[in-house]
Amino acid sequence: MTPPDTDVTDSEYPVLLDEALLAEAAAELVTIRDFMRFAVTCFRENDIHLGHGTEDPFAEASALVMQTLALEWSADEEILDAKLLPSERRKVLDLLARRVNERIPLAYLLNLAYFAGMPFYVDERVLVPRSPIAELITDRFLPWLQHEPQRVLDLCTGSGCIAIAIAKEFPEAIVDATDISIDALSVASINVEHHEMEERVGLIESDVFNMLPGQRYDLIVSNPPYVDAEDMADLPAEFLREPELGLASGRDGLDITRRILAEAADYLTEEGVLVVEVGNSQWSLVQSFPEVPFAWVEFELGGKGVFVLTAAQCREFQSLFEAAL
Repeated sequence: MTPPDTDVTDSEYPVLLDEALLAEAAAELVTIRDFMRFAVTCFRENDIHLGHGTEDPFAEASALVMQTLALEWSADEEILDAKLLPSERRKVLDLLARRVNERIPLAYLLNLAYFAGMPFYVDERVLVPRSPIAELITDRFLPWLQHEPQRVLDLCTGSGCIAIAIAKEFPEAIVDATDISIDALSVASINVEHHEMEERVGLIESDVFNMLPGQRYDLIVSNPPYVDAEDMADLPAEFLREPELGLASGRDGLDITRRILAEAADYLTEEGVLVVEVGNSQWSLVQSFPEVPFAWVEFELGGKGVFVLTAAQCREFQSLFEAAL
């Protein structure tokens, strides 16, 4: 499926890899290893921002070259000395030029991102999956979740990666995945179908909880928009390729999170658990609700800004959350 046209025009960025340089590279570079090395150099020389899945330019270069050549990213190192055909060289260089010149995240160029070890289709209608909640899913939300969940809600599902990964981890669970964006739900439907989860993951157009009256869930998970106004103004060019609707959340980054907190108690079962990512807005949340004992998850694989509250805690502080709306 071809991704939609981007709102950011190519003319907004300088042409850093011009035709002369690309022609020279096509003539002189020979092996897969050569093209990986060249890509890393281009990333570093042109101050390419990494952060849509990896901070390692070597990993990004490997993914770009290997995926373009339809090779496994984890292929034996011996294959790195294989020579490329002229058509393959041009294909790799064309993709590299778009990554550098247009500042398009690699996941959009490949229409592929991995989350919790699973592949997902992505394009510019959704954020690139990168949430540390993936580690929580593979750890089965321990120690907070004491029983196998029967019903799960993924708020602000985007590509559907969190909902689908949870459905895979908990085979008996039924998962509702909501988003306010019809475009995002269209991408999520591609992934639900690809992972054969049509019977277990339901996609619902909803502004937070408004289309879920009377529903109760053992687990509510959300990676909502949480970028504050100051950070939005300073985003690298690559992040401007992502939908603003999935990033911005008011002056302090907590507009959506406050709504989730104010209503979560009404949608959790008696022993239910709420998990929400707020990223860099963690400090603002703690300052806003110093009385609330948020449990902040410590991740072995990196990442921060994810809190857990029990249903009992959501009920205890619900009036406080409501007053903050």
